[in-house]
Amino acid sequence: MAMLLSSWWFISFLFILVSRIDAHSCLAKPLKPQYNGGIIVNTEPNKKLDSCVISGDANATKECIFSQKLLLENTKLYTFSAWLKVSDGNTDIGAVVKTSTYNQSVGTVFAQHGCWSMLKGGFIANASGPAELLFRSINADVDIYADSISLQPFTEQEWKSHQDKSIEKVRKSRVKFQAVDQHNRPISNATVTIKQRRPSFPFGTAITLHILENPKYRDWFFSRFRYTVFENEMKWYANEIERGVENYTICDAMVRLAQSHGVAIRGHNVFWDHGNLQPEWVPALSSDELRVAADKRIKSVMNRYKGQLIHWDVMNENLHWNFFETKLGPNASNVYYEMANKLDGKALPFLNEYNTVEHAGDVYDKATPSKYLQRIWQMRKMGYNGPLGIGLQAHFSTANLPYVRSTIDQLASAKLPIWITELDVKSVPNQALYLERITRELHSHSAVEGIMMWAAWKPEGCYAMCLTDNNFKNLETGDVVDKIISEWTHAADSPGTTNAKGLFGTSLFHGDYEATCFAKQGIEEDDSLQDQYLRWKYCARKYIVVTTCNSVGGR
Repeated sequence: MAMLLSSWWFISFLFILVSRIDAHSCLAKPLKPQYNGGIIVNTEPNKKLDSCVISGDANATKECIFSQKLLLENTKLYTFSAWLKVSDGNTDIGAVVKTSTYNQSVGTVFAQHGCWSMLKGGFIANASGPAELLFRSINADVDIYADSISLQPFTEQEWKSHQDKSIEKVRKSRVKFQAVDQHNRPISNATVTIKQRRPSFPFGTAITLHILENPKYRDWFFSRFRYTVFENEMKWYANEIERGVENYTICDAMVRLAQSHGVAIRGHNVFWDHGNLQPEWVPALSSDELRVAADKRIKSVMNRYKGQLIHWDVMNENLHWNFFETKLGPNASNVYYEMANKLDGKALPFLNEYNTVEHAGDVYDKATPSKYLQRIWQMRKMGYNGPLGIGLQAHFSTANLPYVRSTIDQLASAKLPIWITELDVKSVPNQALYLERITRELHSHSAVEGIMMWAAWKPEGCYAMCLTDNNFKNLETGDVVDKIISEWTHAADSPGTTNAKGLFGTSLFHGDYEATCFAKQGIEEDDSLQDQYLRWKYCARKYIVVTTCNSVGGR
């Protein structure tokens, strides 16, 4: 007998390390420190940081040193949190760990007067020795108050253990089968084999137009992935090189090809908010001309692919850039998100940003987690209350896993879908190792709903990370991807045997499966489900019936 286990929604599991605070929580009193402070001794609550210096001229910053000295251990992973407020107004504050050889940014927060905001971050120590904790403000005129500070170290083994436990909770479920005969008697020693037909978790990579003409490219890609995004072919500068002359020939062909293989497509992008990444004729337009051209663009591309895409990056990188806001007013992005939702209600509109999850930047970075959340709040305040997704490009050069986790924890407070949209690792030593560690960290977080890599192949080379050579033989990064896909796909391939009660249980990654039962005796058929497990009432040498088992696991 075989059965199809449908894709499931599951209860989210909060990491042992996670404490999610609402996106705009500013509390009258700080919460207790995580891990009781870890290696920090919080002896002075509501402490004003007095040991401060002001540096810089035009962009003066204020740095205040926390009094307790730290002792870091090489290679350990540190999670950090603190509750902060300022004496007047509001400002961005960053936490920095300072050693004799380097300064390590840990995280940032938008702190306010009169209430407490939580700064959350993390880092990996690259040397053992003493360190200081600094708080840096871009407003040199305010006093900084800190409370409930926590710094908790973890070994690599402890961190991986947390990942594994989370994956068991959020990406897998226990499934139990029972084989019984026509008299409802258990069949022992029946062999159960399980094969995954389709995984539930979206995992894919970008493609380029070269897939249309290269059979090896097609074979390599479609044998692995069920999700994709086009690197450049759906962008405005590719579809309307000359004003008024639209050309979707290549894009249409790529959509048809993906659909013919059952591959879902993210739309990237309707607009790009960077002034230098427009069609060449766009920057010279007047505001009125741009408004007309942009309205035509969004209606053209979204109507053309209506109902065929799962997402749209509507205004790409509008935390970093503001081309359309400068030309059309501060509400420009909202206007186009509203239009996008009306034009194609099936495609979820996404924000899409870089340098949010990749590294802990400083207070001047434009797309920190707190600024990302502020942008979402601003969009809501300015009138866009429709569906929205959080896109994290994830262009890494190292693997700061504690910061990755803390960032997603913070963004998850917005209660919006989070996708990794352009994952890659720069060509650095340990590139493949970093790719594996980052992918596993992202997959283990309950708030991440899908991962797209930015590894589209071109003869002249990839954007930052290739998975294959030009003959489509795997590079080390490609081997990592195959290893992960195999793990998520074939984890249950080994057959199992029913016990004396006719039961066999296993843990499966969420997805669609075919289960086959082999037994010596033939009995009456009945493929009903009872008590959250399948009771086979026909179990011959090899009898296959596909059943949708929605009651197993949920959805």
